[in-house]
Amino acid sequence: MKLDYAESLRKFSETFNLSKEETSKGNDQIPGGFSRRTFAYGPHAIFAERGEGQYVYTIEGKKLLDLNNNFSTNVTGHNHPEILKAIQEVLKKGFSFGNPVNYELELAQLLCQRIDSIEKVKFFCSASEACLSAIRIARGYTGKNKIAKFEGGYHGFCDDLAISAHPTPASFPGPDFHPKPLPDSAGIPTYKSDNVIVLVQNDYQACESILRNHADDVACVIMELQSGAGGVVELDKEFVARIRKLTQELGILLIIDETMTLRAAKGGLQSIYQVHPDLTVMGKMIGGGLPIGAVGGRREIFRVLEENQVLISGTHHGHPLSCAAGSACLRVMNDEAYEHLNRMAKRIKDELNHWAKASNYPFIVYGAFSMLGYAFTKEIGQEIKTHRDYWHKIDEDSMNTYALEMATQGYFPVHRGQIGLTLPMTDEDISGYIETTKAIIQKMHE
Repeated sequence: MKLDYAESLRKFSETFNLSKEETSKGNDQIPGGFSRRTFAYGPHAIFAERGEGQYVYTIEGKKLLDLNNNFSTNVTGHNHPEILKAIQEVLKKGFSFGNPVNYELELAQLLCQRIDSIEKVKFFCSASEACLSAIRIARGYTGKNKIAKFEGGYHGFCDDLAISAHPTPASFPGPDFHPKPLPDSAGIPTYKSDNVIVLVQNDYQACESILRNHADDVACVIMELQSGAGGVVELDKEFVARIRKLTQELGILLIIDETMTLRAAKGGLQSIYQVHPDLTVMGKMIGGGLPIGAVGGRREIFRVLEENQVLISGTHHGHPLSCAAGSACLRVMNDEAYEHLNRMAKRIKDELNHWAKASNYPFIVYGAFSMLGYAFTKEIGQEIKTHRDYWHKIDEDSMNTYALEMATQGYFPVHRGQIGLTLPMTDEDISGYIETTKAIIQKMHE
């Protein structure tokens, strides 16, 4: 019998019945049943009881290979002993002070050593805060008010940046070569959208025209080298190099948001692209699983903070627990660790793409590192180069069917078309994922 969405949904609801009940209970006190919108997986969330290594265990007692990794955060897996040790050491000494502590300095030193474009770093409680602070720094440094971002690029939920991250074919504003800003939520004032210039991924001619027309007003361009939340789109290296050169010519700061992509290499995905931004936003893995955000960049730019031209502060910025856990995570993530992750990612891409092409299935796996995109396309051989490409070309029903079925069979990907690998994963884990994917796709096309 052909596997369809209705059947996969039925099995999912039976398998994760307790999670469905908990979601309903939670809705009495928490809007939607849980605080993060992204937890929704099909009809409801999957509630976790614990995590260990590469696995997450649900409240139903089901063991899932964790291909979600808390949306790329847990690059070392769950409960890595070095991270647990670092957290325990902080807990013994105290973890909430009105004083600076050296854990913050240690993490800053590690980031400056690993990432060529970073000379100074400032810490926050989340990457959303860090993105908001990065654009404030850029505005303060340049004296200009507008920001430019890419359609489909997600940089947190703040009013300034929750613009054009999630437009779909029903709401695409403006032509493909010149998108118009579209708020992602009610409650965002019109003047916020008016200060955002929207760019097109991988279309240099369109971006150049837009930026030259607004050069006097634009303080910064913020970009993900590989987008995540808005749908996985990988930027072309030559495109990024040309945007970097253009921003330098026009006096516009370039901000690269490496919240999800820092796990690509010791120097982040920017080291693979060989691009030096003015500012870099970081989060997720640099906290070792605890809440954190950071902005790093050129020493000269941070003078606006040191001279109190730009004011940014927070009670828990540079929190000892997050910084200690983050330092432990970075020490674990040496060259061999990145090689292991990226080798597994390459194997998944190579084997599944070769198989799908040979079998004539409209399925692709793509991406530059250990966070991969997958897509069921409407036609065989389609590629995804822009955000609008993604939504025009994907088969949403097949995407949802696959994600639900994978969870039922013991694999937990990001339902929006993403999988992430973690350090404890083995070749056997990867083989299991590949063969399960093949079996599901075959059932979907019987």
